Amino acid sequence: MERYRVTGMSCAACQAHVEKAVSGVPGVTACRVSLLTNSMQVEGEVSSEEVIRAVEKAGYGASVQGSDKSASPEGSGDPSGREAAAAESAAERRREQEELLADRETPALKKRLLTSLGFLLVLVYFSMGHSMLGLPVPGFFEGNPAGLALLQMFLAAIVMFIDRAFFLRGFKSLWHRAPNMDSLIALGSSAAFLYSTAMVFAMTGAYAHGDVSLVEQYAGELYYESAAMILTFITIGKMLEARAKGRTTDALRSLMKLAPDTAVVLRNGEEIEVPVDEVRIGDHFVLRPGDSIPVDGRILTGESSVNEAALTGESIPVDKAPGDKLSSGTVNLTGFLTCEATHVGEDTTISQIIRMVSDASMTKAPAQQLADRVSAVFVPVVMGIAVLTLLIWAFLGADFGFALARGICVLVVSCPCALGLATPVAIMVGNGVGARNGILFKTAEALQEAGRADIIVMDKTGTLTNGIPVVTDVIAEEEDRPMLLRVAGALEHRSNHPIAAAVMRYLEEQQLPAGGTERDFAGEVSDFVTLPGNGLKGRMDGCLVCAGNRKLMEEEGVEISGKERDLAERLAGRGRTPVFFASDGRLIGILAVADTLRDESAAAVDALKRMHKQVVMLTGDNARTAAAIGAEAGVDQVIADVLPTDKEEKIRELKQTGKVIMVGDGINDAPALSRADIGIAIGAGTDVAIDAAQIVLMKNRPDDVPAAICLSRGTYRIIKENLFWALCYNSILIPVAAGVFLRPFGLLMHPMLGALAMSLSSFCVVSNALRLNLIDIRKQKNDITNADKRKTNYRNNAEERINCREEKDVPGGAPLMSDNRERSDVIMEKTIRIEGMMCAHCEATVKKALEALDGVSEAVVSHEAGTAVVKLGGSVEEAALRKAVEDKDYKVLGIA
Repeated sequence: MERYRVTGMSCAACQAHVEKAVSGVPGVTACRVSLLTNSMQVEGEVSSEEVIRAVEKAGYGASVQGSDKSASPEGSGDPSGREAAAAESAAERRREQEELLADRETPALKKRLLTSLGFLLVLVYFSMGHSMLGLPVPGFFEGNPAGLALLQMFLAAIVMFIDRAFFLRGFKSLWHRAPNMDSLIALGSSAAFLYSTAMVFAMTGAYAHGDVSLVEQYAGELYYESAAMILTFITIGKMLEARAKGRTTDALRSLMKLAPDTAVVLRNGEEIEVPVDEVRIGDHFVLRPGDSIPVDGRILTGESSVNEAALTGESIPVDKAPGDKLSSGTVNLTGFLTCEATHVGEDTTISQIIRMVSDASMTKAPAQQLADRVSAVFVPVVMGIAVLTLLIWAFLGADFGFALARGICVLVVSCPCALGLATPVAIMVGNGVGARNGILFKTAEALQEAGRADIIVMDKTGTLTNGIPVVTDVIAEEEDRPMLLRVAGALEHRSNHPIAAAVMRYLEEQQLPAGGTERDFAGEVSDFVTLPGNGLKGRMDGCLVCAGNRKLMEEEGVEISGKERDLAERLAGRGRTPVFFASDGRLIGILAVADTLRDESAAAVDALKRMHKQVVMLTGDNARTAAAIGAEAGVDQVIADVLPTDKEEKIRELKQTGKVIMVGDGINDAPALSRADIGIAIGAGTDVAIDAAQIVLMKNRPDDVPAAICLSRGTYRIIKENLFWALCYNSILIPVAAGVFLRPFGLLMHPMLGALAMSLSSFCVVSNALRLNLIDIRKQKNDITNADKRKTNYRNNAEERINCREEKDVPGGAPLMSDNRERSDVIMEKTIRIEGMMCAHCEATVKKALEALDGVSEAVVSHEAGTAVVKLGGSVEEAALRKAVEDKDYKVLGIA
């Protein structure tokens, strides 16, 4: 894909002409032109010379801005050479983008405006001030209308020369048979000037014949002030529009300023400051307090707090330690750090964000299609209306000066710019607001359509939940608590089970019981034994200690009271795995472990439901765990026991009843993200998921989903307001300018007022889009519209929509959809007896391993029964099944 800078565009008609011209070049598969950034993207097998030639033939200018190709020179296999080329390409692109977005138009227009205004005021004084207000003039002009007329002609010509850009572009476009807004302005101003000049010549003829009354009559037919005022008013509007357009790209420019131009790297043990383009992967660089981070990296030594607000919108600094990742564009606040570069050039986080936001501005929202169709024919139609207006008034008997004024007014009041800018400016500002809040929209369509979704489908693990098991409950008598934590640390320290890892993380957070360290636990237990499927046991201080499930406690003669049994059952019912701990035959406590809900998940679901969205949780977990998490999150519906390969099918079924958003983070979510109307990827998700999604959340916060929807709604509302304004403006003012309402209502517009109205129309559209900066996208509770209240109730007709699932009621849980149906392609079923599974995490591990085998269509695993029921859609050797399980450190007792 090649990028070009385009010059000479002034309105939506220009944009349409350039797109049409380039799209017609053989080999071009796609062409996108942005009036906001005066840039163009071209895809296809075509040379840049052909593209530039097509643009110039259409009457505009073009030059190559850059390309996506960042590979090393042909034939170079040196990785460092490729990295250097990538870094240089990124630096070059950043410089080009900064140049492209630099607001050079506003200062130039301001200078032009002030000069024009100075001469215009003098012209108005002599034309209108003297004749209408009786203001004094030099004695030479008293009683000398011909002298005043010549002076007006001279002053108007100066203003027209100052604003000659309108004529150069306008008549050039007419020559290429692609008229634009400048053509309308040039025609209107030229017609007023030429008609007035004709009246001056007529005055000289009347003077020659001594007809003073005829001279005064011709003097009243001069429109020099209109010719000059049209240009000046349009220049005012253009300057205001340019300034407002400049503000729409503020977010993108601020992103470009985040990454520093230099980095301090370590070379032979010495600190050397080098341009950021020269940093390579693997280089070590140092950061001092207050330094901006130049490239993505990993901390080698040191601890600090890092301000990531520029990327995530999160104002609270994040603590960083050795091994943690750093993103370019963020700021080191407190400590001295030594880091290793992991991504440079175009691969850094900030470069990818800039590219994503920039590319999104080049895409078109669906609402833009109407504007494009109208803009393509707008100017020729307006020119036709102007000519028709002149002829009709002449036919009705009006004098030619009046009829010409009506035609000129039609030309100058028409505004294709407002129509063309209505959608792009809203998209650009919306993208900027999203980027500041850590929400990146890849396409304009995603930004427009996200707010119109009916169903929000959220993956469980890693999206609604944290994705790692943690200790959720500690149940013990006060006097037994120290012993419980000591026994837990001593036993679990020797296990590599996920539950053991969760317990050890909890003990580290508690700073380890009795002042101990992990090394202290290593020698406290003797006779340590792992009991697959049950737990752990050993001897500590001469006493038998054990940790595991209820079966192990019973085998070791540990008494569990009815109250403790009920408590364990309630924990299991809430999706948590209870682990019993005993010492010397006595139960000393229970630790519950679970993959817990994120802190923001319940609030996010609640915000979506207040927006009248139907929230569905999609997961491969078993029904009991899924229902518990779904109830805690407050979702409307849970679809459980879904194979990774079947997630896409579920999205396809849900789409039959409404627009669907899928939110996920894993590789297995990628097909579903692609299938959904809009895919949203959590920022910490896999690259595959991020590539498949249309919206990327930089933070691991599910509450950014309703924030994205809120921003989408606000953007779409602005788009509709802008289109309404642009269409109504032209629909009402063109007839007024033509004099349609003169006789019934006495409404008549002077060409000067028409020029003023036209100059302000685009400014109003751009300024309205800037209101998006005032939206607080975190306050979703106020973002409920009447349209939402008309959404169909997803839960009430779930059975009709998805008739291939069996609905079950789970006490305390959300309505559950379990996808355990028989399949037509299942030819046999095998049951594997497995030893060593202790919890839902074990089930998930075995399930994933088995379903990864070719020929296995589904695996239903139960750690309580110690079995995995495998449905086979093809021939699978028992040895392969056994190996898949035992590779995960579980023992296969038999296969039937």
